[in-house]
Parts: sequence; C-alpha cells; structure tokens
Amino acid sequence: MNLSSREDIRNIAIIAHVDHGKTTLVDALLRGSHIFRTNEKVEERVMDSNDLEKERGITILSKNTALMYNDVKINVVDTPGHADFGGEVERVLKMVDSVLLVVDSYEGPMPQTKFVLKKALELGLKPIVVINKIDKPNARPEVVIDEVFELFIELGADDDQLDFPIIYASAREGFARYNVEDTNNDMVPLFDTIIDNVEPPKGELDGPFQMLVTTLDTNEYVGRIAIGKIHRGRVKKNQQVALVRQDGSTSNYKVSSIFTYNGLNREDAQEAALGDIIALSGIPDCNIGETIADALNPEALPFVEIDEPTLSMNFMVNDSPFAGKEGDFVTSRHLRDRLLKELETNVSLRVNEISPDCFEVSGRGELHLSILIETMRREGYEFQVSKASVILKEENGKKLEPMEYLTIDVPEEFMGPVMEKLGPRKAEMVNMTSAVNGYTRLEFVIPARGLIGFRNEFMTDTKGNGIMNHVFHSYDSYKGELPGRSRGSICSFEEGEAIAYGLFNAQERGTLFIGSGVPVYQGMIVGECSRAEDIDINICKGKKLTNTRASGSDDAVKLTPPRQMSLEQCLEFINADELVEVTPENIRMRKRILDSAERRRIVSRNKK
Repeated sequence: MNLSSREDIRNIAIIAHVDHGKTTLVDALLRGSHIFRTNEKVEERVMDSNDLEKERGITILSKNTALMYNDVKINVVDTPGHADFGGEVERVLKMVDSVLLVVDSYEGPMPQTKFVLKKALELGLKPIVVINKIDKPNARPEVVIDEVFELFIELGADDDQLDFPIIYASAREGFARYNVEDTNNDMVPLFDTIIDNVEPPKGELDGPFQMLVTTLDTNEYVGRIAIGKIHRGRVKKNQQVALVRQDGSTSNYKVSSIFTYNGLNREDAQEAALGDIIALSGIPDCNIGETIADALNPEALPFVEIDEPTLSMNFMVNDSPFAGKEGDFVTSRHLRDRLLKELETNVSLRVNEISPDCFEVSGRGELHLSILIETMRREGYEFQVSKASVILKEENGKKLEPMEYLTIDVPEEFMGPVMEKLGPRKAEMVNMTSAVNGYTRLEFVIPARGLIGFRNEFMTDTKGNGIMNHVFHSYDSYKGELPGRSRGSICSFEEGEAIAYGLFNAQERGTLFIGSGVPVYQGMIVGECSRAEDIDINICKGKKLTNTRASGSDDAVKLTPPRQMSLEQCLEFINADELVEVTPENIRMRKRILDSAERRRIVSRNKK
C-alpha cells in the first residue's frame, strides 16, 4: 500500500453550542482569505442561506465552503449548534480531519459543546479550541479555558487531544490572537494554527476510488448531487463508478459532473483526488451513508451511527371545515411524497405510515420537527399535526424513556418559581453554580416529556430573562405520570366570523388567541380558559339591536389584544385530544372531535 499525503489541503469542521459564533467565524475566515472582491457587498452570516436560518439566527443545515491561504486549500464545514440537528453534525465529522471547537468567552462550555466535542473525540479528531467573543465586557477567557480542559478530561480525551492549541478571537471584529493581550487585527494566527495543526488528508492516492456520501443536494438540471470527501484514489468526469448501498448491493453509473468548492461557489472540475471535498452528479438514487467506489473494486466505507429519534408526532391530512382553501398540496399522496423526500437528506428523521391519511414522524426534538413543519408550510403544504409524544424503549422487561440534560441560566430572584415548576416534571438537579453578573446556572436531568410545553412557562416565570438549553442525555427507567396542562381551552361554538361583541364576552373567561374578523369553525380553539375545563363560546354572536338606548352601555367594546401564538407555542399548548392545523396562510388549533355535544358524550362515557 502506497500512502500519500495531500499537503495542499486541510479539512476542518466548526463545532460549537448554538450562538457561540460558528457562522460569524466562517464569515471572518472568508474575509480574511480575501475571497471577496474589495467592493463586493457581503451579507452577515453568509453561510446561513435558508430563510428560516436567517430569521431565527441559527444554523439548521451543515454547509461547506473553501478558501485559499498560502497556496493551501482549507475546506471549512459549518455545522448546526442545536441538539435537534445533531444528526447533521455527526455525519459531517466523517468528512474532516480536525475541528475548531468554538466556545463563548463568557458562557463557557454548554450542553451542545459537550455533545459535539464528544462526537469529535470519539472519531479520534484533535480539536483546535477557539475562545470567541473576547471583546465582550464580561469575558472571562482564563476561567473558560479551565472549564474546557475539564470537559476534555470528563469526555475521556487522550494525551494528544488534551494538548490542544488555543486561539483567542472576536469573529465579529475579525481578529484572532495567540494571547489575549496581543494587538493584531487579522485572522493570521488562526490560519497558521490550522495549517500547522490539522493533519493533511492521508491515503492511497493511486488506489481505487472511494467516497462516502455525507450530504445530498438537488438541482433541477442535473438531479441529485452527492457530497462527500474522497477517501481513496481519484475520480474523473464520465468515469464509471459503483454505488455500494448499505445492504451490500451495487449498481454502476457514469459520473456526469464533478464540482469542487471555492468560497461560496461550486466550480466545475474535470477530476478530483484523495482529500478533496466534492459534489458529484450522475448517480440518481444515492443516499446518505452509501459509498461511491471504483466500478471494478466496489468496497464500502463504514458509516457513522446516527443517534435515534426521541420524539414523534402524527402528520395527518387536513379534515377541518376550512380544508383545501389555503394550501396547494393537500392530499395524502402529496404529504407522503414530501415526507419521503425529506428522509433522503434528513438522516435523524423516521417516517412510518399508520394509515393512508396519517404518518408518524419521529425526530430529535420539538425544534427538529417544528422546522420541518414550518418548511413544508412555506412550500404550500396544508396538513394537521398531533401533540408530540416521546419514544419509549423496553429493555429486560423494563420501560425506559429518553432523558435530557437541561442547563438553565437564570437571575437569582427567579430561581424559586423555576425549581417549583421543574419538581412535578420529575427533574433531578445535578449541579448548581453561581454564574457571573447575578445569574445562577442550574443543571438538571429531566424526562424529555417534562420539557414539552415547559419553555413557554419558563419564559413567563423569568420575565424573558432566563436562558435554557438541553441535549439528549440517556435512556432511563420510566418516571411515571407527569401533570398535564393546568388550563382548558376556549372553543368556538359555531362556524362564522369572530365578532367584537362575542369576543368581549369570551375574554372574561380567559386569554384569547384571535381578534375580531377572523373566520372560525365549531371546535376551533380560540383561547386559553382561566380554569381547568374546556368551554364552548359563541364568539360569532352580535349584540341584539333594540329601539332602546341607554347612556354608557352602547360605547364601543374594548378588547384586550390577543396573544399571538407561534407554531412552536401551538405545538406546546395542545393536549392529546387537540391538533394543530397548518396551512401556508394560518396556524390554527382545534379539537380532534369538532362537535361539542359529541365531545361531552365521550367525556361522560370515560368517567363511568
């Protein structure tokens, strides 16, 4: 075996907790490598190309870019920071030879820092630690370095991994430094550290071609595009290759085009070799985790194990009275095709067809599933979803449920209400540290069920000052029943248009979610009741006109502004007997059984 090393290439991924500055750091690296023209207008967080990513300020899909520094090509993969998109992080780590672990100089290591670092260490990668945001007024880089070192030890890093290089940076200001007190204002120290510390790709340059598909893309002109790193050999345009599937079967295809990366662009290439991160077209049915190999020597590469989903919900064809009025894609065939298409690229998702009109969709968390729902809604799909439920396992006759590691940063005056709410949700405190500036950090292990619907209450209890993060911890024995929602729903009694007079009478009974002039139907949820039971109110009723007038009583009714419910809030709010109706124009909540008399009959039958 003749091993070669590509000294002109370095492959790295940027990993970190959400909001620690990964995507901004990629911006700074791109600017520092002078990839943009001097007069070119460049957006902030240029890698977050998806509309949802721009709106929410989070990375959902991992993406790669490439830049040149001193004649060395550095391929950079930007990864998501949310635990719900952990499947994206796990698979792209197979494409790189090292990682930049970005840690906020104030917050220090957070739950997702631990998750992504654990994955990188298990793959034997040697991280470079970047302490970011050192220009923050409350930065504490020295303390954070100690916390990072302790985290490495806790995760079982070997001596080589523990000897990690450290760079201090402000991605927003565009500088990286070897020491906090340095005064340079460029990214040169980080570039030099990458060149000196990241292993160049090694392997058989002249061996038979081999590449693992780690990401998929589609293009209306060339069809499906497979993205991955060349593990061995080289590939040329129009070459015959074999696709080795996960079940061991193979098919032969011809490579129709090869693309390499340069900055934010894909460039056509005639050939590529060991260590290159490339995109190939011409293989219409390839999937993530499969190997594209030499046609005469089709050997499969091992694929990283992706953590299983922990949460599921049912996606159903919309059958409300307003069905089909607002969406372009409304049938079960549309829904099935779209969910199966999502499976091709979303590796942590599972879809199970329960009936022709109902699909069980399982994912890594509420955010993972709500991003899918929001994406489909924007594409013109109309459907309904049920309340999320956790996926239970059975081992040795014992029922197990997923547990989450929850980290909460909260001002001291709100600690009481937060801990009071977490008690009934079966949360166990594992650590409590006095954080900086009056914030205390509380760490819990809590059943994943206990977190459903908790974020809304948490933001209310902390007046918006609390920060919560959670990451999958393990499966543990079932913790028993948890309390449900403490308040009932206000439902519309009939179909029509909400009228101010009817809403005025309804708002005395709780909090409304809609204003006047909104079309409603029987069984649609229009507010939250102040008591535990559900109530039906006729909000379409106008005031009866008489020929008598009384001073003062005919003034215009004053309505409290309704509470605007986002998709995530709706998903958290609903009970097991309720659904969220999702259309391109509206998000509504409704009872599964719309008829109020039928609902009452079922309740009385269940009480017997």
